[in-house]
Parts: sequence; structure tokens; C-alpha cells
Amino acid sequence: MKRFIGNIDAKTDVKGRVFVPAVFRKILQTAGETHLVLRKDIFQDCLVLYPAHVWNDELSELRSKLNKWDEEEQQVFRQFSLEAEILEMDANGRILIPKKYMLSAKITTDVRFVGLDHTIEIWNKEILEKITLSPATFKDSVKKCLGSK
Repeated sequence: MKRFIGNIDAKTDVKGRVFVPAVFRKILQTAGETHLVLRKDIFQDCLVLYPAHVWNDELSELRSKLNKWDEEEQQVFRQFSLEAEILEMDANGRILIPKKYMLSAKITTDVRFVGLDHTIEIWNKEILEKITLSPATFKDSVKKCLGSK
């Protein structure tokens, strides 16, 4: 599957429906993906859309690292799974974001879709702009992470 790249602004309607950007829909359709999995990001106030096969790979990786006979680790796996929901795009390329997810990510009307490798993030546009690194901080972080390798 190709990687999702780019960021596209969109608007949700009063029911919480939003068009998945055409460039992302094309990648999903080319890969034969008919279902998406939605979950709130663990670290940020955004939502993550996983193509079904990517979700299954993530779940398998998590399962392989957690001992199902350890109570705490089993609870981590359970919570990761139960906080997810299967979505389908309608014929027009829209998804319905359930209200609980919109509230958890503080999403109202203006959203930004961000292609992030094999997943798509959905952000409240204002929140994303507030947490984006300044160019100087970004440069220093890249240098720190990759410069000495």
C-alpha cells in the first residue's frame, strides 16, 4: 500500500460526516480497502484512521508484545481494542465520525486530515496549528534524532 502524504482541510457537517480527501480515497480504493478503523490517538488530541489491513497488523504487533496471561497487559490490549470502531465510506466518500470521538479529539467543524505513513490523522485544525513545531525547533529535533546516525 502507498503511504498517505499531505494535509487537507475539510469541514464536518452537523451529523459529523466528513469527506475523506480524494487523494486518500484513491489510495484506499487502489489497495481494495473497504473498511477503516477509527480510534483516538494515544498521545495527542486527534483521531487516527487505519485501513483495515493496517489495523490488523498493528493489533497483531501489539498482541505479540503483550502477554495475555498478564492482567495488566491484557487490559492494555483490551482497551486499545475497545476504543476503536469500524467505519465505512459511503458512496460519496464520506465517513461518519461518531460524536464520542469528535468530543474526545475536540473536533467541531474545521478539521485537517494529515497523511501519516500508513494511517490518516484527523485533527481539530486549531489544535494542530498550536502544537506544530516552529521551523527552528523542527530543524533541531531532526538533527538530534538523525544527525548522529
